[in-house]
Amino acid sequence: MASDITYVFLDRDGVINKDSPDYIKKWSEFEFIPGSIEAIKLLSENDYTVIIITNQSMINRKISSSDNLEFIHEMMKKDVKNKGGEIKDIFFCPHTPEDDCECRKPKPGLIGQAQKRYDINIAKSVMIGDSAKDIECARKAGCGYAILVKTGNYKHAMDSLKEKNILPDYIAADLLDAAGWIMKGDQGPGVISNLRHL
Repeated sequence: MASDITYVFLDRDGVINKDSPDYIKKWSEFEFIPGSIEAIKLLSENDYTVIIITNQSMINRKISSSDNLEFIHEMMKKDVKNKGGEIKDIFFCPHTPEDDCECRKPKPGLIGQAQKRYDINIAKSVMIGDSAKDIECARKAGCGYAILVKTGNYKHAMDSLKEKNILPDYIAADLLDAAGWIMKGDQGPGVISNLRHL
């Protein structure tokens, strides 16, 4: 296994599938981002454990049901498995920001749930997301690395992160690029390898 990373936490919308301002309410609205299945396969084949960490406030907003969300996730996992990858587990927050819960990113509650269930060494994990909330969540949880992908809310995310003086360890074109960076295994402490243009 490359590097010291053992677990890879993935945001869902904007990382694995194309995001929508209207939410992904049913399977027919779910569209994999090109290369995302291949990325999960690459990670799985090289003994990285993939877990999804996602905010899904559409549940408490009554926009869609938990049954619909469960079906979306089962179909997503099935498609990934059919291509040779594996999603170990999915942790989601159904709450709205007004609910002030402990599990909605950028709070680290979902990663904490995963840590308890699988006895994860969080310092040997990486969080991959497309929003500022994902990177902040990674830092609060104590993840070893945080990767921002450009396939979702990249520009807004970077503006927000700069204001808070928080930076990802790597900016990836997409999930496949992020997986490649993990596979290289040459991440050093404090090394931010492609932020020279910021």
